Amino acid sequence: MAVDQVADFFGFEEHDTDIRTEILAGVTTFLAMSYIIVVNPFILSEAIVIDGYSQGEVIQMIAIATILSSALATIVMALYANRPFGLAPGMGLNAFFAFTVVIALGIPWQTALAAVFVEGILFIILTAIGAREYIINLFPEPVKYAVGAGIGVFLLFIGLQEMQVIVGYEGTLVELGNIASNPVATLGVLGVALTLILWARNVTGAIVIGILTTTIVGWLVAASGLTDPDTVVDGELYSTFAEEGIVTGLWNIVTGVQYDFTPIAGAFIEGLGDIEPVTFLFVMLTFFFVDFFDTAGTLIGVAQFGDFLDDKGELPEMEKPLMADAVGTTFGAMVGTSTVTTYIESSTGIEEGGQTGFTALVVAACFLLALPFVALVSIIPEYASFLALVVVGIIMFQGVTDIDWSHPAWAISGALTITIMPLAYSIADGLAAGIIAYPIIKASMGEGSDVRLGQWVLAVVLVAYYVLQTGGFIL
Repeated sequence: MAVDQVADFFGFEEHDTDIRTEILAGVTTFLAMSYIIVVNPFILSEAIVIDGYSQGEVIQMIAIATILSSALATIVMALYANRPFGLAPGMGLNAFFAFTVVIALGIPWQTALAAVFVEGILFIILTAIGAREYIINLFPEPVKYAVGAGIGVFLLFIGLQEMQVIVGYEGTLVELGNIASNPVATLGVLGVALTLILWARNVTGAIVIGILTTTIVGWLVAASGLTDPDTVVDGELYSTFAEEGIVTGLWNIVTGVQYDFTPIAGAFIEGLGDIEPVTFLFVMLTFFFVDFFDTAGTLIGVAQFGDFLDDKGELPEMEKPLMADAVGTTFGAMVGTSTVTTYIESSTGIEEGGQTGFTALVVAACFLLALPFVALVSIIPEYASFLALVVVGIIMFQGVTDIDWSHPAWAISGALTITIMPLAYSIADGLAAGIIAYPIIKASMGEGSDVRLGQWVLAVVLVAYYVLQTGGFIL
């Protein structure tokens, strides 16, 4: 397709942009969100265990699934919605998938993928028939605004634990770890500090730079003999590099990459045959609602930043970018990853002038170009990847400013949503707490007429579920 045809297809003249600007914007967005290629595999590999395969091999499979699902969803965004937004497996939902659904609830990872697949199909149907407005109104407003911050605390808590900054303690459940005497915690804290400084200074790709810098420092610490190499890096890889040399070792890693990810691709089919109906429905709906509002909120936020909203404050043809999210989620579950969603980091590309779907097409191309290097993920220590959770978690706190803390129903519902998520180690439980509290407090204030019937129904259903679940009647 010639440049003029590309310009006509994406409407460069209408959006006052050109191909050079769109390419620069696409590369910028990719750099800002590419950390997911590293972080998502490390999070999901905590839950996805496959007989006969090492964790490193599973991480590589998930990295491939992450790249493919991100690329496909972003291509749909580019060609169908013509918006400059990048998509990838969402932070928060991948943690919910791994730490709550699989590890805490004991649901097989194949069944969790099945729940994501069903959620994606449901999302496609509801988006196609235009039912998004009713669903958006079904959730209490304080819960909508608190979801981002709640997920932020959840991610922050997980990240600090994985970096051994927060550790278990019998008396108080958790306490501050021995940071100064623990190389992992020390490197993790320094990596977070560097990343936050870069982010505060609006450096593009701050999280990626933070992860790579922390990785390099970790390997230098291992090579210097300051600590046991196996403490801060992969001991087997360290021995390989010591024997073969760094250059040869890296070359062998890149050229030895295996693209067979069939053990996770299609695993959702097996999961569909192993379902406990009530729990499966609850997990699936949690994936659906969090994905729905996260995507809707991100789309509005990024669209507002890029001046894409109309006079009513709405994004025209919002169903199209929502459909890209739905297709990406469905495909992601099929190839072996958690829910795909629109990334707020898309605003970095928009700031560089990205206005059309060609920006998204460049993002997708960058994801595909990263495929030959997925094996290099294995040289990144876990604590370096998990610093992204801490940084993203802090960034997500910005949503609390939209909550009316002076209103009791908003304050109680919002606060419960935010605090229950990390304390119960579950996004679902936090959402449920906020949803149940809102109509009760509103009614007690004499404002019951403001509560929608659907909100009452949802609250009653959740109360019934938790009575059965915490009473031991269902798993």
